[in-house]
Amino acid sequence: MNHSYLSNAFGTRHPIVNAPMAGAAGGHLAAAVSAAGGLGMVGVGASATKEWIDRHIGTAAAAGPAWGAGVMAWALQDSLDPLHHILQYRPSLVSVSFGDPGTALAMVRQSGAKTAVQIGNQADLQQALDYEVDVIVVRGAEAGGHGRNDAGTLPLLQLALEATSTPVLAAGGIATARGVAAALAAGAAGVWVGTRFTTAAESVMSGPFKDRIGAAGVDDTVYSRAFDLAQQLNWPPQFGGRALSNAFTSQWAGREDELEEKIRQGSGITEQMRAARADDNADTAPVYAGQAAALTGGGQTARDIVDELAGYRAHLKDAAAWL
Repeated sequence: MNHSYLSNAFGTRHPIVNAPMAGAAGGHLAAAVSAAGGLGMVGVGASATKEWIDRHIGTAAAAGPAWGAGVMAWALQDSLDPLHHILQYRPSLVSVSFGDPGTALAMVRQSGAKTAVQIGNQADLQQALDYEVDVIVVRGAEAGGHGRNDAGTLPLLQLALEATSTPVLAAGGIATARGVAAALAAGAAGVWVGTRFTTAAESVMSGPFKDRIGAAGVDDTVYSRAFDLAQQLNWPPQFGGRALSNAFTSQWAGREDELEEKIRQGSGITEQMRAARADDNADTAPVYAGQAAALTGGGQTARDIVDELAGYRAHLKDAAAWL
């Protein structure tokens, strides 16, 4: 284990990284997390334009020396230009996940930035080891947003820690100081927190969506490809998404083949979904969040959240009584 990795590599005061969530983790959130002593990450979506990158990556880069960005390997297959543009801002860490990251990782390495990959099963772990990434992020099925639904955070964390001395970050279901302490006690170098930061004041997620997450319970999420199919997005089928349950998932989660056929028939579902997203209609549009939504409230700044998560020290001291 390497508990000092994040502080040594990036100068963080806390072993806390915000997940690079497209649609939530923009430049202001990343800058605020870094300023609070964690490592801020910007989530760069597949449709991000050069102007979007300049605005959000530029904001993170201008705020401090250590920050990072997350991109999707499958979205870079046609062009590496977005990654090239990100690297011009000299990020400290770049996560390349969800697909074969090989070519992109080589670009990141050449730029001098550290590399990270999110893994969701044993095959992903082996791929990350083969590519000799600097940081492995074990993303359990509890996590919100896109990824695999194969294994939980704790089994993946134990698997990775037994397999490698590479620094490992735990992701999925972590939203409190107790969760941070549990991951660190197991040997993680830090935590990669998503859902808890979606409702932060600096998050670019819309107010109605933040409110819906704040009101959710632990069993109010669903894992499905239905939203991607409805929007005709090119996410690979092995990477579904965990989002809050709503009227749309009640109708279509588990019936993805039927949904795909209706879309092919020109049912208007895609247009309805796009309109729902534009209108912040959480009854139809996807509100990506993990099971930690039950532990996520609203009205806090990123600093509030980091400071609260930093209470992990007290829990580690309590656990040390067993020694």
